[in-house]
Amino acid sequence: MKLYSTNNKDLSVSFKEAVFNSMPQDKGLYMPVEIPELDADFIQNIEKYSLPEIAYKVASILLKDEIPADDLKTLIEDAINFEAPAVKLDDQTFVLELFHGPSLAFKDFGARFMSRVMAYFLKDGEQLLDVLVATSGDTGGAVALGFLGVPNTRVTILYPEGKVSPIQELQLTTNGRNIRAIEIKGTFDDCQALVKQAFADEELNARFRLTSANSINISRLIPQTFYYFNTYAQLKRAGLQDVIFSVPSGNFGNIGAGLLAYKMGLPVRQFIAATNINDTVPRFLESGLYETKPSTQTYSNAMDVGAPSNWVRIMDLFDHDIDTLKKVVTAYRFNDEETLAGIKDIDKKFNYVACPHTAIAYLAIERYRAENPANDNAAVFLSTAHACKFPDIFPADMAAKIEIPEQVTALTSRPKQADQLGADFEGFKHYLLNASEMPD
Repeated sequence: MKLYSTNNKDLSVSFKEAVFNSMPQDKGLYMPVEIPELDADFIQNIEKYSLPEIAYKVASILLKDEIPADDLKTLIEDAINFEAPAVKLDDQTFVLELFHGPSLAFKDFGARFMSRVMAYFLKDGEQLLDVLVATSGDTGGAVALGFLGVPNTRVTILYPEGKVSPIQELQLTTNGRNIRAIEIKGTFDDCQALVKQAFADEELNARFRLTSANSINISRLIPQTFYYFNTYAQLKRAGLQDVIFSVPSGNFGNIGAGLLAYKMGLPVRQFIAATNINDTVPRFLESGLYETKPSTQTYSNAMDVGAPSNWVRIMDLFDHDIDTLKKVVTAYRFNDEETLAGIKDIDKKFNYVACPHTAIAYLAIERYRAENPANDNAAVFLSTAHACKFPDIFPADMAAKIEIPEQVTALTSRPKQADQLGADFEGFKHYLLNASEMPD
């Protein structure tokens, strides 16, 4: 598998190099030189395959010979060892539950696959791998659990002070060992900017072996394609083939993976990018002007991104042709008041408690159907996090329905371990240079 930078198509690096370098020095993002299509027979018979079998097929055709077949199968079976059920709400509406992994969020797919790929490529005696990650909520917890105890790695998680839920913060800050957390006085965009500046800093790169666990890393994107193909398989088993996906969108890695699956041959009728009031992409698709803005805190905190990194990948997938892109991608925005109304509507109609991110994806499906009354395709909205992560969002009667997983209960007995920093790069750089010991 060869990859180029979105800023330089003449660049060519291996998958291993892209995984460890994470981001090209020209500040683009890595993309596959070739996007292979899955053979028609596999797509037509996809309902016969399990999630691990689908994951192996997709990964092997993308990675080619980067990882030997038997090793890749073992890696996938270890990483993707939980289900992603498409739960039927009515004959045409399904919710894709992506929160059955250890951190209770969809990002377990990417984080677990990436950590195992990195562990596979790491050799004994190599320089310590420093993994930097910015999180607006769920990424940090998934990465922490994905890398916890992985030899020769150290993870540094940056998260915005006061802008993640209490359970999300516990998942970030109670691990110890090779995981350390930094509470940044700022927004997710500030955290993301610090990580990107670190990768571009010559002194830090000379001192440390830096890589990213954010969705800018191509090894995070690839495994997220797995559940799109697997969902199609589930729908085919239910006698359905025409599908629309509604994706809660913040940094746009999730829907970016869906569009990569689409380019590989997944027959999707429409993608809907569902955002909160951090609406850079909906505004762009309406006006043709791409204008980022500082992120605003909302109930759907994992989507509070004003400058979505992965949008450049999506534009690259469509050769920067906005008209072609708009035929495949529709975008809607919803505010907190609408989000709460969506949560209540899902509960009333289907007796289903959805997290605020999931509710926004549901609202987008309802909006799309209202605007396209002739549409009769099956609609799948992605549920990206377990509702228990957002206890303060729900009325008491709904909160009582939420089953609290055992791993969440266990977190409350652990002490918080986090450093505090401002949003200035020099302070972060000083921290990295002077706090280089492994955590106890």
